[in-house]
Amino acid sequence: MLFRDRTEAGERLAGRLVAYQDRPDVVVLALPRGGVPVAFAVARALHVPLDVFLVRKLGLPGHEELAMGAIASGNVRVLNDDVVHMLQIPGHVIDAVAVEEQQELDRRERDYRGDRTVPDVRGRTVILIDDGLATGSTMRAAVAALRQQEPARIVVAVPVGAPETCAELQSEADEVICAETPEPFGAVGLWYEDFKQTTDADVHELLERAATE
Repeated sequence: MLFRDRTEAGERLAGRLVAYQDRPDVVVLALPRGGVPVAFAVARALHVPLDVFLVRKLGLPGHEELAMGAIASGNVRVLNDDVVHMLQIPGHVIDAVAVEEQQELDRRERDYRGDRTVPDVRGRTVILIDDGLATGSTMRAAVAALRQQEPARIVVAVPVGAPETCAELQSEADEVICAETPEPFGAVGLWYEDFKQTTDADVHELLERAATE
């Protein structure tokens, strides 16, 4: 066991991110839900703003585990061109799935952020945080979507990750910090003593605290 819980994991991860402390150009974005308690601890330690970056996978109907692409905060859509071309997926199928997933993304945006606006990341350094990396598919989608919003730098930071996933992401983000890369890896939850599910209410509360502290 590496971490007691996500808060401790975030506090330890922050120790690897001190170069970004007290910098006005830095913003921490968490992948909900599990990434939020980790990111809250990091943002607090670095004295930088916290927000969420929502990503929804666009699964192929009938084979939802196969990603045709993803949508993300800020009306961003990223397609997996290899899958779309190989399976000759028509545009109307992608659009139908995207509409459905957009509704859930919008619901979460409203629930988590309330009336706060989506942060403008153009020209800023974004630290993108989750509670761990197994296959990295959600994080890859997040990086690709975030790239379209033209930040100056994307730093992927997690407390624990599969060694090969952390290595592969190096070519997609500007910097990747995996505080721990145990082998064999197994699953993210194996490395936490307390890995209970983070709820929507938890996310809302932490974002409110970050906005007011």
